[in-house]
Amino acid sequence: MKYFYLLFLFIILSLFSACKKVVISQDYTLQGPVFGTTYKIKYLNANANYQKSIDSLFLKMNSSLSTYIPTSDISRINNGDTSVIIDDYFAEVLDKSKQIFIETNGFFDPTVGNLVNAWGFGPKDERINLTERQMKAQMQFVGLDKVKRIAYKVVKESAEIYLDFNSIAKGFGIDVIARFLDSKRIGNYLIEIGGEIRTNGFKKNQQPWIIKLVDPIAADDSSGFKNINLSNKSMATSGNYRKFRISDSGIKYVHTINPKTGSASESNLLSVSVIADLDCADVDAYATAFMAMGLEKTKVFLSKNTQLEVILLFVNAEGNLAEYSNYNL
Repeated sequence: MKYFYLLFLFIILSLFSACKKVVISQDYTLQGPVFGTTYKIKYLNANANYQKSIDSLFLKMNSSLSTYIPTSDISRINNGDTSVIIDDYFAEVLDKSKQIFIETNGFFDPTVGNLVNAWGFGPKDERINLTERQMKAQMQFVGLDKVKRIAYKVVKESAEIYLDFNSIAKGFGIDVIARFLDSKRIGNYLIEIGGEIRTNGFKKNQQPWIIKLVDPIAADDSSGFKNINLSNKSMATSGNYRKFRISDSGIKYVHTINPKTGSASESNLLSVSVIADLDCADVDAYATAFMAMGLEKTKVFLSKNTQLEVILLFVNAEGNLAEYSNYNL
């Protein structure tokens, strides 16, 4: 009797093992449109395709933070709706923006939204060539210190203040996806959205994640001009060599708005790349701030914030492309 019982148990276990799905780990590359640009995500040695989950996270972020969606929380707040209860995404981005606003003495400021729109670089695409008087009139609505978060509600000193987190949103989106992959115990990945990048671990055979930095003078050249070891780091690049417009009178206006003056004039910096072992949202915001600061103020800031590595490309006094870098290969 004992023999038949053991035989029966063996058959049942054998059937269970045969029916159990075999999970094979593999490498994945996911890509698609997001935030008005594209994303590309590579992760290694995983047992699932997380495309749907990742797209769902992007959708949630857009419904909270996109100024291009009229029904998003930020659009409703910008339109004067004081009943909006913000989510954790909005709260974190606002809090981080406040921190970097203070650190950079206001050179990173998401309240330049009205000016971004007026100069023709926002969702309203107004394209006004602002006079000094018009810029001064708009500046009364600039200053993140005029915006507070009380629990999960945003309180603005003036209804006209327009928030625009586009200068930090791509980096933050990368961080959200990184946390998701971390929660799935995926140790090796690269996440890129519109040129901003964060990596963890290494490529196959413990090879580092190497990326190529774009030459702003020959921005269409895919070969790049400098290789960066980005393993276990974040990098964001900001520049005015792609996003600009020329007025009818031939004046060049760039998308980096100086929050101190309201001007869309080009500084001597052509490109800023910030590399650090920080959240990608942080380096994204710093890159924007440095473009507004210009070369000399950025150097002073870096002397006091040594955790940041940068590659600054600028036009020198002779009109030639020059580089300032504290990045260690």
